[in-house]
Amino acid sequence: MAVLVVIFTVEADDLRVLLIRRSAEPFRDYWSLPGGLLAPEESLDAAAARKLQEETGVTDVYLEQLYTFSDLDGRGSVAVSYFALVNSRRAKLARRRAWPPGWFSIESLPGLAFENNGVIDYARERLRAKLDYSNVAYSLLPEYFTLSQLQRVYEAILGRPLDKRNFRKRMLSLGIIVATGRVAAEGAHRPAQLYAFRERKPIVF
Repeated sequence: MAVLVVIFTVEADDLRVLLIRRSAEPFRDYWSLPGGLLAPEESLDAAAARKLQEETGVTDVYLEQLYTFSDLDGRGSVAVSYFALVNSRRAKLARRRAWPPGWFSIESLPGLAFENNGVIDYARERLRAKLDYSNVAYSLLPEYFTLSQLQRVYEAILGRPLDKRNFRKRMLSLGIIVATGRVAAEGAHRPAQLYAFRERKPIVF
């Protein structure tokens, strides 16, 4: 039994995933998702949280069990996948010469080992669906953010532009974000209102 963790971030308005360059066979020099076997008496959730921390240095982010895949390696093994959402500014990727990690755009992935493309596609669809009924985007944003920043995160995940007025109306009507009374400069425009998530933990609405 092994775990795989699909770790997403949004950087420069682009949805990205964390990959590890393999330093051993099989698939030496290919990229793959972070993962590994469970330690003795370790639970699946604990193993996923451990891999997340080892690769990004963070633990207090959104992490959810995704799906159980079988035979990704062609040898009948079973891997329980998870997906996590990380603010790349908080993440501190592991620095090592062997098995180095790196962020890759979801739209231009390198050659992947163990049919990991299918795992990533499955995770992206789950993430897109969760935007409709939960506040999971909190894990991708700083404590305070503008509505424009929030919209760009949604657009990066969905892969399409959103109507500005309708998006803002819906976000404010859901009650998952609150105005902070603070403002921030955005280019040459007038200062923009800063918002915060009412709860920085998973909420279903």
